Amino acid sequence: MENQITQFGYVLIFMVIGVSFVGIGFLTSWLLRPDRPNDEKLSSYECGEEVVGSSWVQFNIRFYVVALIFILFDVEVVFLFPWATVFKEFGTYGFLTGLFFLGVLIVGMLYEWRKGDLEWVRPHPVIPSLEPKQIKARQLREEKPVTEPDPAAAE
Repeated sequence: MENQITQFGYVLIFMVIGVSFVGIGFLTSWLLRPDRPNDEKLSSYECGEEVVGSSWVQFNIRFYVVALIFILFDVEVVFLFPWATVFKEFGTYGFLTGLFFLGVLIVGMLYEWRKGDLEWVRPHPVIPSLEPKQIKARQLREEKPVTEPDPAAAE
């Protein structure tokens, strides 16, 4: 029987060579690098920016949401460029398919707009508490009762 390497054998050899290149690179950099730690290198920012406060800061999730929506619609709009260059070759079906795709994009954008995710500053939600009820009860006790006007006196 001949000694043949199958296609999977070639893939295995390629993976072993790739992993060995990465391992040799890491080992070489670890052996050749200078080891001189100081306060500047151990700080959070090596760019000269002074650290203010803790790194465990809560940030507004709106940054993430706006970036995600931008990337989503940006990638979808990229699909319109090839369609715009060749839609005449596909005829009416290709044109209607592109219009359907645009319609889905517009509906998605209107949904995000209606939901308020595109507004940078949203109104603060009113969080219910017991305090307004106590104030309302106090106001009702302090107010004088309002009597209804007599309909006969109006005539």
